[in-house]
Amino acid sequence: MDAQGRGRADDIDPADQWVLNPDTGEYELRLAPSAAQSSVPGPRGPGGRGRTGSGGAAGTRRTAPARRSGAAASDAEAPSPRRRTGAPAEAAAGRRGRRPVQKKAKGKKVLIWTGGTLAFVLVAASGAAYLYYEHLNNNITSVSDDGAGTGGFSKDRAINILLVGTDKRTGKGNEGYGDKNSSGHADTTLVLHVSKDRSNATVLSIPRDLITDIPDCPTTQEDGSEKVIPGKQRTRFNNSLGQEERTPSCTMRTITELTGLKMDHFMVADFNAVKTLTSAVGGVDVCLAKDIKDPDSKLDLPKGEHTIEGEEALAFVRTRHSVGFGGDLSRIELQQQFLGSMLRKLKSNDTLTSPSKMIKLAEAGTKALTVDSQISTIKKLADLGAELGKFDTKNLTFATVPVDDNPAEKVKATVVLREPQAQQLFAMVRDDVSLSEVKQEKKKEKAAEAARLKGTKAPASEVRVRILNGGAVAGSAQETLSWLQVKEGVTKSENAGNAEQPLAKTTLEYAPDQADQARRLADIMGLSGAALKPGESVTNSQGVPAMTLTLGKDFEGAGVPLTTPEKVPEDVQKATADKVECAK
Repeated sequence: MDAQGRGRADDIDPADQWVLNPDTGEYELRLAPSAAQSSVPGPRGPGGRGRTGSGGAAGTRRTAPARRSGAAASDAEAPSPRRRTGAPAEAAAGRRGRRPVQKKAKGKKVLIWTGGTLAFVLVAASGAAYLYYEHLNNNITSVSDDGAGTGGFSKDRAINILLVGTDKRTGKGNEGYGDKNSSGHADTTLVLHVSKDRSNATVLSIPRDLITDIPDCPTTQEDGSEKVIPGKQRTRFNNSLGQEERTPSCTMRTITELTGLKMDHFMVADFNAVKTLTSAVGGVDVCLAKDIKDPDSKLDLPKGEHTIEGEEALAFVRTRHSVGFGGDLSRIELQQQFLGSMLRKLKSNDTLTSPSKMIKLAEAGTKALTVDSQISTIKKLADLGAELGKFDTKNLTFATVPVDDNPAEKVKATVVLREPQAQQLFAMVRDDVSLSEVKQEKKKEKAAEAARLKGTKAPASEVRVRILNGGAVAGSAQETLSWLQVKEGVTKSENAGNAEQPLAKTTLEYAPDQADQARRLADIMGLSGAALKPGESVTNSQGVPAMTLTLGKDFEGAGVPLTTPEKVPEDVQKATADKVECAK
């Protein structure tokens, strides 16, 4: 059945658009029925450009290499591009030039997060063409994470991705924005945290003018050697990228120092990414509560609802003087609203069921990003996308790290963390606590954890516990033992050395008949219900049953509570991605 018989071009499976060119004997990809035949470019480098057929102008057509199995092109059709290499060609006498019947292949939807003003990008990599797959791979730019990350995400734990929008002015189409010689900064920075059970996700916005410390950054050079870029104390966060030759790995290290979150991956995008991706998806819906005319960003929109793309979308996410208080924090809120709308558009049926939009997104998405080398192929991005696509939009929460004006400045230009709210927010994300309402199973789990803390508590003198160091700094077990015995009256305690395996979080294991002791120790140490693990007791050095307290990597010192906040501090700005907001 030919393309005309299938209805609109948007209804055509990309896999079914590969047709045989009778002039060249080679298969070519026709993206639209009415367009001239054009094949998808192959891998970059020699041999990537195909021959020109007799029916086309020289230099205007790229062709996919013909796949043959020994028979001459005049006697047999080329195998379908879907056919595994080496499969025999089917004879087609009397049917030369007609496209062989093919079954539709299910496209792999790749959910990619980009930095700055971009959100989820679905990249359709249909199994129809190996060359198209390779073409998309060659679109992707990657650099090393220089050991700053975890080495890659895992399906059995939470995922943390650093998303950066750089204000670097170099590159085609970016000449008109500000300082054309700028090496760029981490202008817009987001940390995407996807929960272990994939039921929810949090996006933390890091203000670019936040005063923080940038650690030393080991950085891989073009020749493969390593150069350590010295750190910098008490400087703007946005200096963690671009300045003094810092790469995204430096921003990863800075985020880890700031929040305690270890990043799995990073994605970086520039101005062009906003323009190309919003156009590829057919525009993003936004709402304005007032007229905005900003000569700096070149945004000129009246009050009301609009669908924006390209240059206008870029102007929208760059504007700040005309919204809120006219600063970077107001712009962050605007960008969060834009990202929520972008996500809703990308997850709509209008996008997911349109092959033409998916192809445009594939091209725009793979060209727009610079990613770490751990996810530098479509296959790896597809695996990551499968995990990122599992949570519901209503359970994606945007939150801005709470800050205050820098008290050291007379003219306010930078901000500092607002404490203790910032640390409470970081702790919630580290401990995988959702900032939104999640499914019923999660609520039941939280209720069970809370129940472990309810009930009678044994006197401190009756608490018997062994203390192990399971990842805390050296000496933590002895420090805790001394504190418990001298300060808290837990005299029946002992240092049991190091645990066999390190733990991310501190745990207290106890037998059912020790529950009252566990509640008392939890109260003394500030342990959450999640830290209490009903199980079995272990015989201590005196030959009597005892609980086991294992100090994990989250342990910060004797007397420092380990309870994770259950609610977001009231003054933390947050919004969920499923709600329509109007910029004020």
